[in-house]
Amino acid sequence: MNDLWRSRDLAHLLSTLERHVVERQRVALGVEGCGVEEWRVIDFLAEGGHTMSEAAKYAGLASPALTKLVDRLVTNNIVYRRIDLEDRRKVRIFLTRRGKSMHRRLAEIVDQCQGELLAETADGELIEELLQRLGTPTVLRGIVSTN
Repeated sequence: MNDLWRSRDLAHLLSTLERHVVERQRVALGVEGCGVEEWRVIDFLAEGGHTMSEAAKYAGLASPALTKLVDRLVTNNIVYRRIDLEDRRKVRIFLTRRGKSMHRRLAEIVDQCQGELLAETADGELIEELLQRLGTPTVLRGIVSTN
């Protein structure tokens, strides 16, 4: 048995798994010239416009890092910014047409990458089911702070 999997440290196991998955995703997305952080922001915005702070929190980026990333995405006509109509102090970001098209291509790449990862293990279906269960709000409420 691999020494890594003997660990009882769940945080270590999950972070090791995350690094592996992110590296595979980075390589797959690199074909389109996109990084993992860009993908996270583009995927988040696919459901509609969000504030910069919401996007930063979702992508796990500090505000200055998100601003630089969004600046690049704006320059490449992937997203655009608009002042929030309800609170003019906030800026909302949205996908452009080009960004929506890019999202569709990237989503296919990510789905294929994840499918390949899950297919590489005999327990792929079980892992997928466990991840779905962990991703439900009721499970996360006890694990992740929603502040």
